Amino acid sequence: MFITICCRKGEECLTYPRVSNLVSIVITNYNNGKYLVECLDSIINQTYKNIEIVFIDDGSTDNSETIVKKWVRENSKKLTHKSMFNYIKIPRNIGFAGALNLGFYMSKGEYIAVQDSDDISHEKRIEKQVDFLKKNPNVSVVGTNYVAFEDGNFNKQIKCLWLNYGVSKIKESYRKGKHCVCHGTILFRGKIFDMLGGPSRKYEGAEDYEVVSKFIKEGVDNIKEVLYYYRSHPKQRSKRYYSKKKSR
Repeated sequence: MFITICCRKGEECLTYPRVSNLVSIVITNYNNGKYLVECLDSIINQTYKNIEIVFIDDGSTDNSETIVKKWVRENSKKLTHKSMFNYIKIPRNIGFAGALNLGFYMSKGEYIAVQDSDDISHEKRIEKQVDFLKKNPNVSVVGTNYVAFEDGNFNKQIKCLWLNYGVSKIKESYRKGKHCVCHGTILFRGKIFDMLGGPSRKYEGAEDYEVVSKFIKEGVDNIKEVLYYYRSHPKQRSKRYYSKKKSR
């Protein structure tokens, strides 16, 4: 498992190995400061401990940076090595695709997981996803079932009914142009990003569909167990995009 950095003709190309069994958890954030503590707590408390957090702040203008720095200080004992938490502040907002790609490029792990900054992961999410990929070598990407909850009312949860399960069934869904994997839940083998790359800026608001579609030939599946909690709130990115689209 090697990452190759392309270079100009005549220059030596640099390669470095992905770290075996390490999971790089990529969190992109834009002005979700009020939700960051719950998000980060759910990651640092994972039962799978061999992780690094790659936090990309996409030019936030709220107090996200202050909140993250305070959280790092308060959780210093749980951050067992210096590179376990990597904070990157982009000086201006470049958009979801750009921030996500930067996070993927900065990831060192054999596995890469996605986590939205306003959502929460079950404490066994990463453990169960890594175990699934180890037991299923034909699968390179694994998502999970999830429930949605209204901000401020975690116990009022709505079940997800649009996901599919099984490599063949999911592949067929995407062949028909349908979407059946929740992007915020995915964990994948880092080598497929190295081979295929991440989202482009071509499909604004549909970057999640683009990523899964790009990876589909490498084997995609979902775990039926609920391992992710999707927060519904007025300022979430998906609502901003779709309300904008409807107004056109």
